[in-house]
Amino acid sequence: MHTDLDAHDAQLLLALTEHPRATVLALADRIGLSRNTVQARLARLEQRGVLGTFERRIDPAALGYPLTAFVTVRVVQRELASVAAALDRVPEVLEVHGMSGEEDLLVHVVATDTDDLYRIAGQLLATDGVERTTTSLVMRSLVGFRTAPLLHRLAGADETSP
Repeated sequence: MHTDLDAHDAQLLLALTEHPRATVLALADRIGLSRNTVQARLARLEQRGVLGTFERRIDPAALGYPLTAFVTVRVVQRELASVAAALDRVPEVLEVHGMSGEEDLLVHVVATDTDDLYRIAGQLLATDGVERTTTSLVMRSLVGFRTAPLLHRLAGADETSP
């Protein structure tokens, strides 16, 4: 998705990253734009899909799912859509990415414990259209999901935009 963000958009997103509960007025003051301009930019960013859901901020461990794993999945190609639909119905599946290479999907899952992970992995393997799975348990997160370095780069790249 190409969004044509400018430096002010990047500054606004950085301010939201640093202070997610900030009011529109506080954001406007922080980045030096009017409240109406910030409100319009936020609406445009939401409409264009730049701002994601609040779900991303919720830690699965706080919900009772302290184990994280990634499962690579090889599927029968003609059944890819039905496999994706089946994975979407598994509550412990957080994300599914289509990939190039030997495996077709990378599935991000969470579990309550190793027995639960075994159950979930078995459920994925039993899905019609799945040929093979490989499960890798996350031992530690070393670099969490982030966009701030990209936003810092963008914020300094185009200082002349409105």
